[in-house]
Amino acid sequence: MKKHLLPLILLLAAIQSVFAQDTVKQERYNFHFQETIITQYNPPFNAAYTGRNSLLPTAQNATSLTTTFYGAARLWKGAEAHFDPELSGGAGLSSTLGVAGFPNGETFRVGGVQNKIYIARMYLKQNFEWGKDKDTIEGDADVLGGLKSKRYLSVLAGKFGMADFFDNNNFSHDPRNQFMNWALMDNAAWDYPANTRGYTIGLYTELGQPTWTLRFALTMVVTQANESTWDAKVAKANTQTIEYEKRYALNGKKGTLRLLGYLNNGKFGNYDLAIAQNPKAPNVDTTQAYGRHKYGFGINVDQYLTKDFGVFAKASWNDGHTQTWFFTEIDRSFTFGGELKGSNWGRPDDEVAMAFIANGLSGPHRQYLADGGYGFIIGDGKLNYQSEMIAEIYYKINAYQKKLFISPDYQFIINPAYNKDRGPVSVFGLRAHVEF
Repeated sequence: MKKHLLPLILLLAAIQSVFAQDTVKQERYNFHFQETIITQYNPPFNAAYTGRNSLLPTAQNATSLTTTFYGAARLWKGAEAHFDPELSGGAGLSSTLGVAGFPNGETFRVGGVQNKIYIARMYLKQNFEWGKDKDTIEGDADVLGGLKSKRYLSVLAGKFGMADFFDNNNFSHDPRNQFMNWALMDNAAWDYPANTRGYTIGLYTELGQPTWTLRFALTMVVTQANESTWDAKVAKANTQTIEYEKRYALNGKKGTLRLLGYLNNGKFGNYDLAIAQNPKAPNVDTTQAYGRHKYGFGINVDQYLTKDFGVFAKASWNDGHTQTWFFTEIDRSFTFGGELKGSNWGRPDDEVAMAFIANGLSGPHRQYLADGGYGFIIGDGKLNYQSEMIAEIYYKINAYQKKLFISPDYQFIINPAYNKDRGPVSVFGLRAHVEF
């Protein structure tokens, strides 16, 4: 942990202890904090050739840092304000290039090597409730503790992360606490609306019932792929995302099914057109025009089998004709895995987890890369196509009172960036995460 952050951490802990309230009562405000440091290393691996966006075949290491302060307050009945400044810096291996399912999920929030402070979230939320059935909500980051009706309608406007609300999973969603790979954060073929640091601006609504929830978001689009300038032509450049979540019990054990669909509209490039314009060196950026769309869907399920062991699976697809704009260059993906708590060996707050990933590309996207085209994440100059296959395993250690966690991690990547001529690659990682 960085020495200059220790005084801030101690101050925030003191504030939290002073204002901590009984979780059954309505918290008027709360403050939370997190810091995550991930260091990764890959030894040398075989590569027949290396292009502009390739994972470098030499030994290398990289470290990323994110630090977030969470502030939330009730304004009036049902109304909340949220403000989360964040600091990030560092880099991923090979400057976060060369693997579609990139091994460090925190680099999605890192826009440069130098530490920078920015506003991660700033939004207003209004909640309308009815009915007598209540849930007791424990206060957490961006969650005010208290009683909440099981029947409600929420409306939110401002800056937020889509992963705050969509595509959750009990075992595979948060790279700060769970798997680190990008393809395990969310449905990987969902071209996730976001700027370089992983946040977006827009409207979000949520209708909640005792056993199901329906979500919808209308958000803005950046002017260039993986950039941070917002396109002011909102009528032509916007995203629409919808998700239905069903909660159920199987043999008395909790499970959840989520169905997600999305439509992205904007000034996107087209792979087929790029190839037609320049077959020997296509550049999809030169074909950008308004009126282009990308659409897709995802299925996401998690299921507890015992109180300490659960499994999950996700499958996602997009049409793959227009260029990837927000997240990563994956057009088809299937992931599955499981998580086991450490109760059997006397460490109930530890966990060990393993997952497997299979990523693929659409025909036009595949041909574009084979002809020498480049995206913003991958591109080896040519391509001997095979599905990108990844396995990840980690062990999370509760190092101090469920406030400090240390997680050694290993990932094995076959056909990085869908290229049979490169790899396989081993990535060894270590994560330190502080939260309170």
